[in-house]
This record gives sequence, structure tokens and C-alpha cells, in this order.
Amino acid sequence: MSKYNMRKKITLIGAGQIGGTLAHLIALKKLGDVVLFDVAGGVAKGKALDIAQSSPVEGFNISLIGTDNYEDTKNSDVIIITAGVPRKPGMTRDDLLGINLKIIKEVAEGIKKTSPNAFVICITNPLDVIVMALQKYSGLPKNKIVGMAGILDSSRFIYFLSQELEISTDKIKSFVLGGHGDTMVAMLDSTEVDGKKISQLVDEGKISKAKLDEIVERTKNGGAEIVKYLEKGSAYYAPAASGVEMAESYLKDLKKQLPCAAYLNGEYGVNDLYVGVPIIIGSKGVERVVELKLSKKEKQNFDHSIKAVQELFNSAKKIDPSL
Repeated sequence: MSKYNMRKKITLIGAGQIGGTLAHLIALKKLGDVVLFDVAGGVAKGKALDIAQSSPVEGFNISLIGTDNYEDTKNSDVIIITAGVPRKPGMTRDDLLGINLKIIKEVAEGIKKTSPNAFVICITNPLDVIVMALQKYSGLPKNKIVGMAGILDSSRFIYFLSQELEISTDKIKSFVLGGHGDTMVAMLDSTEVDGKKISQLVDEGKISKAKLDEIVERTKNGGAEIVKYLEKGSAYYAPAASGVEMAESYLKDLKKQLPCAAYLNGEYGVNDLYVGVPIIIGSKGVERVVELKLSKKEKQNFDHSIKAVQELFNSAKKIDPSL
């Protein structure tokens, strides 16, 4: 029994498509025991049981339970939040704000009571504002609450580039910063393909500037493109994989540099706001914000993105003045 108790406890709040996929990936990676929480308890129980029944085939030996009771989430090491309403066709991230603020307030109160020492990853949209609200509602340390967005946006960008250049994704280094949404900033000056700067590939005629701009635009609309195809839902495989990468870096103290929505206190000239920047995630949570030297154009785009996040947070404060 003692060995069983040594395993980490990972709670997933929201047993929708992302929650279920997170549970499956965590089980396959054997990262820890999983509690799948949802107000629709039956959905959480059904998905947990379904994944658990694959354990003899996949060879993982972890506990998976579904619940609608916060007590079952007590003393979690990691909590990943996907609870909220997903975007529907024609809906902006801003439309989601009012609905998801109410949901996140309840979640924050639940976490505060049951797992005040957890590392909390937020995936609920509109991401930057919801993660900021979560921190304020819960009062948990700012280095223990982060938002998942930059990894997903960067992954989309790298994938689109790899398809265009017909080169494998592991040969491309790049990342996306700023707010998660239409103002995100693809860091073109830091983008390398097989060791070459992307600007060099443009000069060599391997990719046109217009095509590159098109890929940046497609990345910004990456979520909306999937919503359009699915009609009744939004992306979940890539968002779940991105959330798991953050959890794994924390649980295994990998100290990976990952683009995430993190609290800034002066870094990049930004104060008291959650924004997508590269951070180091280790066993203490957000161990460091990595400050990159931005080109003039990148700085302009980044500042524009910050402004959009701040404006959306101001809208949130109008909805709930306690923020």
C-alpha cells in the first residue's frame, strides 16, 4: 500500500474532450494517479472507467477515478483545469468570458479548500484572463498557477511550417508569445529550420514572405479552424498534449523552457498581468521567467498583444468588480 501512496495525484477539473484526453495521456505516460472531476459525475466516472479498462493492454498501473465531489481531489500534486464552455462557431474568446468567469470562481474556491499546495495549469478560455482570475479568486502563489497556450500555439506554428517546407517538426525551433488569441506573436527572428534562420530561407527562396505571413495567420486562427470543421466542439488532442508537457516538467523537475501564460512582475516591462512568455517549469513551479531580446517589430507586436490582454481583463473586472 505504501508504494501506492507514493504516486503523484493529478486532478483534472472538467471531464470533457480535453479532460478525457488528458487522463488518457497521463495514464499512458504513467505520471500519477488520476482524479477526473466534473459536475456531470457520470461522464467523469464513465471516462475514468473506460481508460482504466485499457490498463492491462497498455501496461499502466495507476488509479483512475471519476467524481463530482471536490473531497476526492484533496491534496492533489497537480490540477489541470479545462472546465468551462468551449467555443462554438462564430463565438469569440471574449464571448466566453462571462460564462467561464463564473465557472472558474467555483473551481478556485474548491482548489483553495482541498489542494492549496498544488501546481495548477489552466486551459479554459479566454486563457490569459481566466488564469489571472483563477489566481485572484484562489489566492494561490503566482508561481504555482500557469496557463497553457504558448506550447499549443507554437506546436501549431511548427507543424504548419513543417508541412510547407516538407521537413520534420523536430528540425524546427520556434515559439509563440503574447496573449492566446488573435494578437499572439510568432517569434520569427528566433525561428530556425535545421539550424538556419527562417529569414535565410526566405532570402534563398525556400519560402516566400507572403507564405510565412499566411502561416502566422493560420496559427492565430488555429483553434477557430478546428471549431469550424468539428462544428460541435473545439480542439482537444493538441491542447491536452501541451498541458501534459507542463505537468510532466513540474512532476519530474525537468526544468524545461516552455512558452506559457505566466504572471509578470516587471519582466518585459509588464506588471501584474498573466501573459505568454518562455518560463522554466521545475519542481517549484514557475522557477524563472526567461527574458528574450525582442526585435523592434516583435516588441511592437508583443506590446499590442499585452494591450489586448489588459483590455479583456478590464472587461472581466466590469463583469466581476471583485477582480
